[in-house]
Amino acid sequence: MRLPDSVVGDAQTSGFAWATLTELVDVGSRMAGQEGERRGAEVVRDAFERAGLDDPHVEEFEIPGWWRGSSSLVVHEPHERTHEGQQDVLALPGCPAGEATGRVVDVGDGTYDEFERRSADLDGAVVLASSNTPDEHDRWIHRMEKYANAAEYGASAFVFRNHVEGSVPPTGEVGYHQRPGPIPAVGVSREVGSRLARYAETGCEVTVSVDCRNEPTTSRNVVADVGPDTDDAVYLTAHVDAHDISDGANDNGAGSALVAEVGRLLTDVDLDTRVRLVTFGAEEVGLWGAYHAAETADLDEVNCVVNLDGAGSSRSLRVGTNGFDSVGDVFADVTDEMDAPLSTGDTISPHGDQWAFVQEGVPAVMASAVSDASGRGWGHTHADTLDKLDSRDLRDVATLVAEGVARLADDDVETPHRSRAEMRDAIDEGYEQELRMGGRWPYGDLE
Repeated sequence: MRLPDSVVGDAQTSGFAWATLTELVDVGSRMAGQEGERRGAEVVRDAFERAGLDDPHVEEFEIPGWWRGSSSLVVHEPHERTHEGQQDVLALPGCPAGEATGRVVDVGDGTYDEFERRSADLDGAVVLASSNTPDEHDRWIHRMEKYANAAEYGASAFVFRNHVEGSVPPTGEVGYHQRPGPIPAVGVSREVGSRLARYAETGCEVTVSVDCRNEPTTSRNVVADVGPDTDDAVYLTAHVDAHDISDGANDNGAGSALVAEVGRLLTDVDLDTRVRLVTFGAEEVGLWGAYHAAETADLDEVNCVVNLDGAGSSRSLRVGTNGFDSVGDVFADVTDEMDAPLSTGDTISPHGDQWAFVQEGVPAVMASAVSDASGRGWGHTHADTLDKLDSRDLRDVATLVAEGVARLADDDVETPHRSRAEMRDAIDEGYEQELRMGGRWPYGDLE
């Protein structure tokens, strides 16, 4: 099917997505399980209501929460220097409160080989690792792996240094489903990290101090429907939570605003199949909202999932298919017909809310935007702000996604599921290593 010209015209002139995004970033912190996330969910629910969607409602669930206190990194030698305050040093969610003093050992990009090479030096050390993954490496190495390796080798603390210049420290979950993690952890800017790496060459001792709180709390998903009342459904999803140190504009306010906008556009489309719109809570701290949705749904009735994450930085779409070509081919056709750029990848990746469905064999893809800021970029820093985005990009992405989702909801489009065993066997051994390292390997029952 094709979107009616009137719907395409609406998408290209609408300010609905931008207005919703502006409301979300003006909430401030939308940290999982905290007041800001609740307010963000209310913004989305209200947007769903204004869009004319069916039964907008909030679903609550329990998560392991984390609250930030103060953190510091004090350099004792070779030159005394104190870094403190959120503009200088950020605790990494999921880590415990505590203080540790030790010599700095730089493990570079934090690959498994680099940890092994420095293994004799790591006991009691403060491990320094870059957020970068070297180009020659066959996959991206998540910060959680670097943190877990540091703890495994006996480090007393972990320092995560940004590889993107701009004097902005990064944050990001390190505990995942092992809360709290074993050692204190902080993020520092590229500039501070480079100085520490230089000092480490001749001997550098630091004290890392983290004040934080780990305790249970409540997160929430926002759900609505559009289209006929069919048993099966196409899911369009995004996460509404963001780290507490930024607006979370591109990661992932833009995704949530686009879900509401696409839902609004689809109210004027004659769909064959119901489309379920969901914004997840608690993505940034372990995909808890997506797992809740997957565990409470009849997955046989979920035809496929299109998850939007980081989709606001340009109008150039990227679709990670996780090997589900049936969904990827639809977006290839859409972008070809609309003369729009598309980049794709077929690696089965455990990063992003679509993973909760992918691991069960449900066809699920991640749609994002490709730009000069692709990769981590400004994400997970103070600089993920509204001024980095453009309303025209949101309009173009909304048009492409609405067209793709409408086609996926067509009775003539088939999106075959795969078995859990097939998914297990298809996962790259590198990502299997990451999942096992983080206690997230979901196929123990098949071994």
